[in-house]
Parts: sequence; structure tokens; C-alpha cells
Amino acid sequence: MQSLAQEIQGFSKGRLKKQITHVTTVTGKKLLERRRDGGGEGEVETVEELEEGSGCGFVEDKSLDLQVGVVRPFLLLGSQDAAHDIDTLRRYKVSHVLNVAYGVSNLLPDQMVYKTLQILDLPEMEITSYLQECGSFIDQAREQDGVVLVHCNAGVSRSASIVIGYLMSREGLSFEDAYSQVKLARPSTHPNPGFYRQLQNYKP
Repeated sequence: MQSLAQEIQGFSKGRLKKQITHVTTVTGKKLLERRRDGGGEGEVETVEELEEGSGCGFVEDKSLDLQVGVVRPFLLLGSQDAAHDIDTLRRYKVSHVLNVAYGVSNLLPDQMVYKTLQILDLPEMEITSYLQECGSFIDQAREQDGVVLVHCNAGVSRSASIVIGYLMSREGLSFEDAYSQVKLARPSTHPNPGFYRQLQNYKP
């Protein structure tokens, strides 16, 4: 019977099974890699790129978010997808658009009244400093018997915070009541932690 030392001495790299590894890159590309025959330790080569759909990995969601939250008959909340969809704008009779996204253009500047404020969705941004200006624009739409769509990129944090602040300042609602009403109208509503705290402490 061979000793362990003899087995180790008699071991050759050629007796190893070829190692094949499934790799998913940060961009979602799926590769098969194996150790190169006769190569040094750690050397690998790409055998093939896998077809889309084979193996596991994340799937990019490219579907449009056209869900519009009707907070009040004159006040709507949505994403940039809704703001860029003509059918959606017509269905909800939108006349005014409050764009608080960063780097998002306005679709119909000759047909609707737009106000654009490029706000970053960062907790340290002072979202409450924009509430008065945004509130005046929403009031303007209401006075003109219009319908205003407030949107950012996803319609989740910045625009939702603006709408929550509007209800607090114009209707005297508490943060909790305003938040719950906006959340009911658009369930994806989720202000970032900084905006959330600012609105909790907001005194119109």
C-alpha cells in the first residue's frame, strides 16, 4: 500500500479533471471558462460565450412604467415613461408637466406647459427647498382647470416627495397622511431616506 508521501510524489497535473467554470460578467454576458491544457497555474481560456437565456443571471427590465397615480383629479404622479407616452398623456388629459428628473427632456414643449427642475435623487439634496416653487406651478395648473403630471425618472422618490410636500403645504396633511395617500395612488412611491426625513420634519 502506497504511503501518502508516495501518492503525492507520483501525482501529475495531467490526472486532474478539466475544470469548466460558468462566469457571468458585470454586464450580464455569460461565459464558459476552463483551465488551459498544460498551462501554468491560474491560466484560463474562454471556451465559448453562452447564448442568451442559458444558465442563470439577471434579466434587464425594459418594460415601460406607464402606471399613473391619480393623487387628486388635477394632480398626477408618474415616471418619465408616462411623461413620454402620448397616449398616456392624452388619456389623463395632462395639460401641465412638472419635470423634476435629471437629464430628461420634455416631449411636447409646444403643446403643454412645462416646468423643469433638475433634481438629483440623493439623500443630501434639500428636496424641501423646491416645494414652494413646485407648489406654485401645481397651483397654476389647478387654477387653469388643468391636470399636472409630476414626474422624475422612476416616479418613486423625487416626484413622489414633491407631491407629498404639496399635500402637506396646501391641505395641511401630516406627513403620514400625505405619504399614505400618495402611496395608495402610486404603490411604488419610496422617497430616499434623506427626503423621507426632511418631509417628516417639514413645517409648511
